[in-house]
Amino acid sequence: MDRITIATSSVMQQLAILIAALLAVVRPSQAEDVMSIEFGKFSVGALPPGFSTGLTGRGKAVAWILVEDRSAPSGRALTEVSADTTDYRFPLAIYNDQCGANVAVTVHFKAVAGKVDRAAGIAVRLTDPDNYYVVRANALEDNVRFYRVVKGDRHQIDGVSVKIPSDTWQVLGLRAEGDKFTVTLGGKELFTATDRTFTGPGRVALWTKADSVTHFDQIAITRLQ
Repeated sequence: MDRITIATSSVMQQLAILIAALLAVVRPSQAEDVMSIEFGKFSVGALPPGFSTGLTGRGKAVAWILVEDRSAPSGRALTEVSADTTDYRFPLAIYNDQCGANVAVTVHFKAVAGKVDRAAGIAVRLTDPDNYYVVRANALEDNVRFYRVVKGDRHQIDGVSVKIPSDTWQVLGLRAEGDKFTVTLGGKELFTATDRTFTGPGRVALWTKADSVTHFDQIAITRLQ
């Protein structure tokens, strides 16, 4: 084999190694399907397209609507306005256009009002309003907790104490991958938990409690492989 052939072979081998390395970096991002939802383009006073409502627990019917909020990232926010003070009452705004088991979800939220509770939550793997996982931040209790809801009964899995100021936009996040769940606030990891109660696909939903008035905007849903 002459020198030119040897040199060409060496270059081809190095090129193959480089291409393999690049594919290893690119493939994970290509495997992720990201859905972003902002409410600024939808009509005030109604539920945005793609959403339906649900209720876990007791109390009167839920009332989710879009409202003007100049402080929101998109200028409008989705909020539950019934102000029912029933304690064991969890309104849901269910996003119906995607269904998956392994997802990473973030949402901007602002706790506005509520005497019984002032909560903001993300539900995943929701098969119906009585069965799902949920992470919620509470501005009255200053904590973030992760629950499973089974046949309408809520059971705490984990949680931490952390300051949740009212009237301030923050970003809550939940990553569900297999039996591992990672909770973030403001992009920083708060804790991880494991649970195997729900392993199949389900919907993503926004969640509040009792008389909470919480504004939500800019939802990002990433489907994980």
